[in-house]
Formats: sequence, structure tokens, C-alpha cells
Amino acid sequence: MSNNSKNNGTNHNRRVKKPTDRYRSPNSKGRASTEDERLLRRPTQPLFHPHEVPSQEHIKQEEHALERAMHFDFTITDPWRVFRIMSEFVEGFDALAHIPPSVAIFGSARTKPNDPSYAAAIKTAELLARAGFGIITGGGPGVMEAANKGAQQGDNVSIGCNIELPFEQSPNPYLDLSLDFCYFFVRKTMFIKYSNAFIIFPGGFGTMDELFEALTLIQTQKVSNFPVILYDSQYWGGLIDWINNTMLKKGNISEADAALLRVSDDPEEICKLVCDAYHESYLQERENPKLHREKSIR
Repeated sequence: MSNNSKNNGTNHNRRVKKPTDRYRSPNSKGRASTEDERLLRRPTQPLFHPHEVPSQEHIKQEEHALERAMHFDFTITDPWRVFRIMSEFVEGFDALAHIPPSVAIFGSARTKPNDPSYAAAIKTAELLARAGFGIITGGGPGVMEAANKGAQQGDNVSIGCNIELPFEQSPNPYLDLSLDFCYFFVRKTMFIKYSNAFIIFPGGFGTMDELFEALTLIQTQKVSNFPVILYDSQYWGGLIDWINNTMLKKGNISEADAALLRVSDDPEEICKLVCDAYHESYLQERENPKLHREKSIR
């Protein structure tokens, strides 16, 4: 038997370690951990009662903490991640700085092409595109795909801001500009900074996250007021009732806060609401540009 045959036989009996294995988290159950996970994960440490006398072992660990840190690989620590985060902001700002006024459209990635929401998202995006707005989505399938398709049918720029997930989410085929992000908070900043309205189609937790992120920033005057419109009154009816009959009645929000949400089942009405709000904002900025800059991150 040749040496090559022996080597081949040996290789068959032991697992060949792939280069990507070294970057897999032991807690990820066979899948690669995302950068967001690595950022937000912190090692579990033993708990000590405030009046408990620490053990000698614990004291020794604290005494040698600095020494261990000096020999630790800096590139996998949180300070190093600041540079990765900064690079995502720089790349995102650089790519989106010159896009036209745009509208962000959100909704479920699980929406199928035969769902009425899919057709409505295409129509809404096409109308907005023909009115002069670019369309920004999360870049994935479902409602996002429909909105990007509508943007191209309306002959305006179609933008996708995709996110690294534990499960693969491929960019949809209707993107003129596709960006990839590791960090949710960087990606959400791009939506807020470069959108003049949020259109929210039926969706799940991710859609709700984007919705309430926008409402919180408007409520706290971190950004200028811009339209937040929910499509499909039947889908969102329970949420609207809860906001008005529970949150508002309990005094946890004001009537002005509750009025930030608008609901429409008509793509043409949505387009008109966005256009009217944009023109009003444009006129206000021309009359008092300094005040507008102070009230908006855009």
C-alpha cells in the first residue's frame, strides 16, 4: 500500500477541521454566530453577596485580570469592535449620502407572492417611486422584495439594507443598491436617517421593532416628525385598539403620541399622505433651515 493510500485511509478516520470551524461559537449548535451575537454576549460570572468574603481563588483571579488582559487577543475584544461598527457607519453613510428623498417599507419576509399584501407593496412602492421617492427595504424576500420590485417598476432607485442573521437571508433580485450590515443598530440608523416616511406592512417582531423605534424617536424629538403609516387596518386593528384603550387611557402616552400612527388600506392614499408631509416639511425647511437642522438627524 502506498503512503498516499495510507494517508487517505487515515484522513477518512479522523475529522478534517474546516477553516470556518475556528470561528464558530461553542454555543451556536453547529451554526456560525453572527457579529451581533458576539457583541452582545458576555461571559457568565459567579455571583457574590455584597457582604460575602471572597474566596482566595476569586481574589487571585482579580489580581491577575490585568495580566491576562495584556496577553489577550485584542482583535476579539469589545474595543476592537468599535472600529468594525465605525466602518459600517462610514460605508453606509458613503453609499446612501446621494440617494434621492426615500421611503422605507417594512413587512414580513414570509409574505408570499400570492398574498394581497405582496401586490399592495408593489403598488405602493411604484406610486411612491413615480412621485420621486427612492425605496429602502431590508433587502430580503416577502414584502421587502415586493417593495423593491415596485421601486424598479416606478423607475426609481431600489435600495436594500440586509442584515447578517444566524440563518441565511439572501438579497432579493430587485435591488439597485445592496448593503450588508452585521449590526442591527447601524442598519436601523440608515433607515431612520435616509427615510422621509415609514410604511409598515403586516409583519412580525422585526417589523414591530422598526415601527416602535421610529415612534420612540419621533416622540422624544430625536428626529423630525415624519409619516408612519400602517397598511391593512384589519391586521393592525388590535394593536391600534390596545394603544388607544390601554396605553393612552393609562396615561402612558399622550393623545399626540397616539396620533403619530396612521392607518390606510389604499396605496394611492398612502402615497398622497407621504407626498403632502414631504412638501410641508420642505417648505418649513426653506422658511427656517436652522430650526429644521436642529430638530432632525437627516
